[in-house]
Amino acid sequence: MDLQLASFIAAGVLVVVGLYGFFFVDNIIKKVIALSIIENGVNLTLVSMGYREGGYAPIYLPTLKFQLFSTNMAYPLPQALVLTNIVIGASMLAIMLALSVVFYKKYKTLKTSIILKED
Repeated sequence: MDLQLASFIAAGVLVVVGLYGFFFVDNIIKKVIALSIIENGVNLTLVSMGYREGGYAPIYLPTLKFQLFSTNMAYPLPQALVLTNIVIGASMLAIMLALSVVFYKKYKTLKTSIILKED
């Protein structure tokens, strides 16, 4: 099995585990962690899509011939998308954890079944 296929399988496992945790766990903090796991699975998928076997990092070096570099470099767009997704994910994680603190202060619990019943 090659590295790219193994990365896709690992990303799929991460997304499935995260979806299970999000839909079937009753704790808000665990749901936040599950969403973070889904995000990591998506990031791994994007990085795996940009992978090229034996390729160079998308940084041009003056000693490298341009034709060789352009045909063998990894795709830079998925790497840029992953960096953007990491920044967005970190800020969303902070917001979700802050909302979890607010829910705990208001309801004195983190169970979603109790929080949703008290409206």
